[in-house]
Parts: sequence; C-alpha cells; structure tokens
Amino acid sequence: MSKKSKDIQHMVDMLKQGATLTELACPACASPLFRLKTGELWCVKCEKRVIVLREGENAEKATSQAQLVALESTILAKIQAIEKRIREEENVAKLQKLNEVLASLLETLEKLKKMKKA
Repeated sequence: MSKKSKDIQHMVDMLKQGATLTELACPACASPLFRLKTGELWCVKCEKRVIVLREGENAEKATSQAQLVALESTILAKIQAIEKRIREEENVAKLQKLNEVLASLLETLEKLKKMKKA
C-alpha cells in the first residue's frame, strides 16, 4: 500500500472514530486538518497536533492551553481505567490503593481546570 493510500485510509479511520474534517490545511504539508473529539487539530500526514493562532494571540499561551487540554484528556482516560479496575477489584487493600490514585487524579484534574480558566 502506498503512503498516499495509507494516509487516506488513516483519514477514513479518524472520521469513523468521530473526528471532524475541517476547512483548514496543515501549514507544513497542506494536508487537510481534522478536529479530534478533544478539540485538538490533527494532521494525519504529519502525525502531529496543529495549533492555530489568531492574529494578536500569544503563541506561548496558546501552546500551554493546548498542553493543558492534552493533559486533561490523558487524566480523564486514566480515571476511566481506574474506575474499571475498582469495579473489578475485590481485594480491600488494592481497593484502598486504587482509591488513593483516583483521589489524586481527581485533584489533579480539578487543578488543571482551574489553570485552564486562568
């Protein structure tokens, strides 16, 4: 399968997973950009996240906001994984440890949300 065919197949897969095709193009390769469910823009061809700045917008602030969004998404995925393990676990000592990890993740998530608002 050629690189172009693989890129097209990956685009189709992203659409099936709920990504949205945007009218924007990647500044590096001119490939169409996709908006992920997390709100991030993604270039399939470059396999990288793309940050779009508006005129007068601070690049450093936009980058840090994008990093916070990505970190929030990761923490939410970990919370879901811990929740699944809690449902399945019967050992009390292990449940206590999972509860501690969950509490820490929730605390971190709350801090991230406050940072995003600032």
